Amino acid sequence: MSKIVLNQGIRLSLMIVTLGITSVIHAVSNAQEVSQIFGDITIQRQFSPDPLTVRGMSGGSIAGKIISGRSKTPTGPCTGFVSETPGHILKLTSAFDYLKLVVESPQDTTMIIKGPGGTWCNDDFEGKNPGIVGEWLPGDYKVWVGSYEKDQYFPYTLRITEVN
Repeated sequence: MSKIVLNQGIRLSLMIVTLGITSVIHAVSNAQEVSQIFGDITIQRQFSPDPLTVRGMSGGSIAGKIISGRSKTPTGPCTGFVSETPGHILKLTSAFDYLKLVVESPQDTTMIIKGPGGTWCNDDFEGKNPGIVGEWLPGDYKVWVGSYEKDQYFPYTLRITEVN
């Protein structure tokens, strides 16, 4: 009996992995603007394509206020739960007079960004989607996307644009 359950568990695990890989390949091949899932993004002014989009999964077990070191910033509250490591590192090779990062998700999400000049948090920038907009210094920015419930994970798309 345990051998049958083990084999079913292995088959189920393989099916989930295969489905995940197939979904990623399908999403990347059908959306040319998607450069990657999670990871580092390096851009300079007048990047292309604009908007640049990357995908990820929100959430984690650490309160946003712990990661940010505060409960609120001038751009909004540091709410939700995130993982210890950021979902993305945004590397800006030049200064930006205007840059906007907006999360799009079917669920209510939050955002924390730490980089040159400080920490910024946001919630409900566009509807229930968080976003940060403004002038940006060159350097590395850590980007976390959070969920409101601890250990709840939801898919999202992060849109990065220089267009108002």
